Amino acid sequence: MDIQLEKKKGLQKKHIPYVAGGAVLVFMIGWILFGNHASTLRVDAKGLSIGNVTHELFNDFFRVDGQVQPITVVQLSPEEGGIVREKVVEEGSTVRKGDVIVRLSNSSLDLEILNAEAELAEKQNFLRNTQVTMEQDKLNNQMEKLQYDMDMSRSLRTFEQQKRLYEEDLIAREDYLQAKENFELASQKHALITERLRQDSISRTIQMDEMEASLANMRRNIRLIHERKENLNVRSQIDGELGLLDVTLGQSISPGQKIGQINDLSDYKIEAMIDEHYIDRVRAGLKATFERQGATYELIVRKVYPEVRDGKFRTDLVFTSERPDNIRSGQTYYINLELGQPTESVIIPKGTFFQSTGGNWIFVLDADGKRAYRRSIKIGRQNPQYYEVLEGLEPGERVIVSGYESYKDNEILILE
Repeated sequence: MDIQLEKKKGLQKKHIPYVAGGAVLVFMIGWILFGNHASTLRVDAKGLSIGNVTHELFNDFFRVDGQVQPITVVQLSPEEGGIVREKVVEEGSTVRKGDVIVRLSNSSLDLEILNAEAELAEKQNFLRNTQVTMEQDKLNNQMEKLQYDMDMSRSLRTFEQQKRLYEEDLIAREDYLQAKENFELASQKHALITERLRQDSISRTIQMDEMEASLANMRRNIRLIHERKENLNVRSQIDGELGLLDVTLGQSISPGQKIGQINDLSDYKIEAMIDEHYIDRVRAGLKATFERQGATYELIVRKVYPEVRDGKFRTDLVFTSERPDNIRSGQTYYINLELGQPTESVIIPKGTFFQSTGGNWIFVLDADGKRAYRRSIKIGRQNPQYYEVLEGLEPGERVIVSGYESYKDNEILILE
């Protein structure tokens, strides 16, 4: 007799492979349906900016703001310190070279002048007294020399007479020898006095020269002090315009302190602060242009300052042709600075997409313009209108150049 076995209820071991396979199939269907949906986004085509990829001349330049400055600015600083007594010229006035701008007073310098003049007068009196004394000594020495000249002449005459008499045996030998000795003594005294007078003359000349040199130095010192006093009148060093004068009456000014500036208005330059990104490419000699009232004006970079402050460095540009008729210091011009010669390149219009992608990728439209796909690219140079594309795009393609903030994580855009 057969026994009927009761069927077991629930999941049995043999069913497990079928359940696992079904789960995998459901996961794959869900990934296909929903996973691809996460990288695809529908967007309104009306809110997009579309640019064409072209192959044409790329002008390597960038735009920078430049401010008009005088071609030369001369600092106004007094050589002598003092108290501001008078402001002769006001700011903005036209001045000529040598015009007095500010007058200072300095009581210490006045006292120094008086002391120097008193010392000079004292030395001049001393020199005159010394000259009188030396002249008297000179006369006394000349009198003494005359006496010795006469003594020597007499001794010589006596000696010659005694010599003739002695040769004729008319006098004793002793008388002859005494005459000879007297003459030799007179000759030696004469030689000594002559040498002494010569030495005195040399010494007197040296002493007088030293005293004259000392007086000359004192006179020169007084002239310099008077010049220092004249320097209390602060004068313009060039023809120009007094652009700044930062002094008040009664103010104490130190030597070398900057109190103002003179602007040379014979010509102008353009001063531009450029982003440090371009510091390796900007150099003296580069050309630049700007437009003003329908005319184009040409510039050239004259000087590049190496110091970088707040992410910018300073550059001076000068005109190579005509200047605007109404040019004034402080005006701002928008300058196109050329970094190189135009070259044939693949280019796209500039847009805000760059802020999201850093120029590493872009959305490229398909042939019918219904979809846009994310593609890696490489951006090279840029100017105010275009980016130079080195890799990733071909002429004739179209790209989205507007901002990507709302869909920068998607791979495909469906344009509606």
